[in-house]
Amino acid sequence: MRALLLFLAWLAAANLAHADTLAVVNAHIYTMGKAGEIKNGTIVVANGRITAVGTNVAVPKNARIIDAKGAPVTPGIFVAGTNLGSVEVDLETSANDGATSSATISAAFDVAHGIDPNATTLPRARAGGVTHALVTPGYAGGDGRELLFAGRAALVALDASRPPVVRARAAMMLELGEGGAARAGGARGSSIEALKADLDDVRWYARNRGRYNTGASRELRLSNADLAALLPVVQKRMPLIVRVHRAADITAILAFAKQQGLRIVLSGAEEGWMVAREIAAARVPVILGANDNLPGSFETLGATMENAARLHAAGVTIAFSNGEDGHRIREVRYDAGNAVAQGLPYGAALAAITINPARIFGMAGTAGSLERGKQANLVVWSGDPLEPMTQAQTVIIAGREQPLTSRAEDLARRYKDLTGPLPQAYKQ
Repeated sequence: MRALLLFLAWLAAANLAHADTLAVVNAHIYTMGKAGEIKNGTIVVANGRITAVGTNVAVPKNARIIDAKGAPVTPGIFVAGTNLGSVEVDLETSANDGATSSATISAAFDVAHGIDPNATTLPRARAGGVTHALVTPGYAGGDGRELLFAGRAALVALDASRPPVVRARAAMMLELGEGGAARAGGARGSSIEALKADLDDVRWYARNRGRYNTGASRELRLSNADLAALLPVVQKRMPLIVRVHRAADITAILAFAKQQGLRIVLSGAEEGWMVAREIAAARVPVILGANDNLPGSFETLGATMENAARLHAAGVTIAFSNGEDGHRIREVRYDAGNAVAQGLPYGAALAAITINPARIFGMAGTAGSLERGKQANLVVWSGDPLEPMTQAQTVIIAGREQPLTSRAEDLARRYKDLTGPLPQAYKQ
């Protein structure tokens, strides 16, 4: 009985916190929506959603006031590709759930199962203004493993009061180019043919599941789990994120996707600027690293920090990723600032870490912009959000103001004064 009463009390408190009416006033608002930039405005939040945003907004009498004092307010940062929460210690296998080396599971690998709600990287990301992310699986080693797919990505929200995964199986991950070739006999031609054969098998499987289940199947390379996982891809219900780098490989996968009827998103695309018009014409978005510059291999000889600016100028929808380093995810906004220094318009850089990834992955109704009726996910900054010295002053996710503490900050305070008491959280 006592446990039930405690649960009901917690539930009431949670609902009350969600129902708080907030008003962010005196704000320089970057709505990333139709209203554009509002240099001195107000945002009203009730029941987790934005009820008003603009210059002449009446503040409800019961609203808790957050005075931005002229500081910038943006949607929460949305990072389109990271291992946040799935990898705690990269070189420690027991703390790394970001990839599989299974001989039978590839496309079916679901990174959502390995995202730890208590990972120390989540509070640090939240304190840096990150509210949403696409957590993507990587590739693990495996002798003789010739499976092409890395697995399924997950969308997360960093609300401290809720489990992070808001949508599992949000996208399928695939690497082509040199990486894909290495997993398919060492040549690009073999990886493309293997990919085509896999998709053909998935379509056969969709038409003949009864025969498959009774053992009357033709020979299929992929496991039952992988075949089932790829059904949404061939049916265009799930985007296929293709990691590819050189211009020739980009044009090849664009043609392949058109032929196969796939909904793809390019990732990496360091030489994307060389074929920007083709990418734009295909209406394929690109996830890229803003700081990719010097070539790390033959397939990135054309890498340049102007890639983002040139792709945007051609009409390509871009979003920024920090690769696989969830520990430094907050630095994506610094990278966006670097892209501005290389010619990307400021608004386009901000869009690449807010509304663009939300649109690409079907979350524009809950994240990415500050508009009436949308879920309230916003950050009040101490200064320009693309400047490294700027800090998040207030982070609100789904209408709830978030704690900005983290283990890293607790330890910094602890060891700044060695004579002080140990923080309560770390007493044994």
